[in-house]
Amino acid sequence: MFRSGHRASVLPAPVDPLLFRRQRSHAEITAEQGSRASPELRQAKVREGSRLCENAAVGAGWAEGEAADAFASANMEHPEAVGSERGRPVVLFARNRLCAIARPGLDVSTDTLLDRMLDPAVKLGTSTPGADPAGDYAFVLFARAEALRPGARAALEAKALRPTGGPDSARPPPGRDPYAWQSERGAADLFLTYCTNAALARAADPSLRRVAVSEALSVAAEYGLVVLSDRPEAARLALFVLSPGGQVVLARHGFEAPALPATARPGG
Repeated sequence: MFRSGHRASVLPAPVDPLLFRRQRSHAEITAEQGSRASPELRQAKVREGSRLCENAAVGAGWAEGEAADAFASANMEHPEAVGSERGRPVVLFARNRLCAIARPGLDVSTDTLLDRMLDPAVKLGTSTPGADPAGDYAFVLFARAEALRPGARAALEAKALRPTGGPDSARPPPGRDPYAWQSERGAADLFLTYCTNAALARAADPSLRRVAVSEALSVAAEYGLVVLSDRPEAARLALFVLSPGGQVVLARHGFEAPALPATARPGG
């Protein structure tokens, strides 16, 4: 106990860390296999005393009995599979849409994005399909482009450079954002990637531009969360993620926050 002025305060008793699991991308798993010492992929302590426990895939050990209080994934399929097995409801807590990152000086807007992507003079970059979901989503966008411009899918798949996300991709220097670094070295004029990656790239290099994708081409990953234990801390975590405060944090980092109140949205 300690005193502050005339009021006595009692320090809260320590609690066990909250076990929170997230689904890793194939790119992360590949990187770990190539570099076991990578600190980004080790178990790490995160804020509020929670513990982030990495797992290679749903069902890889932990889903069959290893303790976990909550699980989140960049899709709905995996949390729904775990939730169904455990009799737990699943919530959609965020979407991550594709955006374009444009180099300085490139004349492009949402309305002209498809034209610029098809322009032979413009170098178009994506992450590596099959190794990074951002690359897979980019190729889904190419398929959508076919409905707007016959022949666009084949043209875009043929011209797309894939400088990031693969096991043999060039790695940026430590501490450098990969998309800002690739743009700086001229790897591409336009990158298609998650809007969250675009936000990070612009934070690293404000001269880059983030270009929204039109609704006709839009592709998004839906993020699911399932609470797996009866611990109050796990329920509080989920409630915070879905609360206005948690949704504002997600939106600030480039996610589309489906539970964000209208009054908290830009222009709301």
